[in-house]
Amino acid sequence: MHRVAFYETDAMGIVHHSNYVRFFERARVVWMDEHDRPYREYAAEGLHFATTALELHYRRSARFDDILAITTWMEWVKRASLRMAYAIHRDDELVAYGASTHAMVDLDGRPRGIPPARRTALQATLTANSAAPG
Repeated sequence: MHRVAFYETDAMGIVHHSNYVRFFERARVVWMDEHDRPYREYAAEGLHFATTALELHYRRSARFDDILAITTWMEWVKRASLRMAYAIHRDDELVAYGASTHAMVDLDGRPRGIPPARRTALQATLTANSAAPG
């Protein structure tokens, strides 16, 4: 859940479009904490998931003080990349949805394979979350 702060809105009192990317990013990190391992553990190993693609679709405006529910799930995982999907709702109303694709890289930005044990763990979430909205 995310309660929209005043600073996240524009002059019209509507959540600025750029903040939805932040909502997605925060949700992805929380998802990793809950379903794989804390992102900081990847970072401690010198590995990061660099964003390589992002899609975002707006359906309704969100405003200051709205309570938003952000649902996150993994769509796929490959040797060195993964794709996360997101749906943002206010009550039962779809506000926005989208997806982000990420490639594993080292500290120099060079592509790296997702460590096999981590990839296996991530692949296991695909079955567990097969009923996710999307």
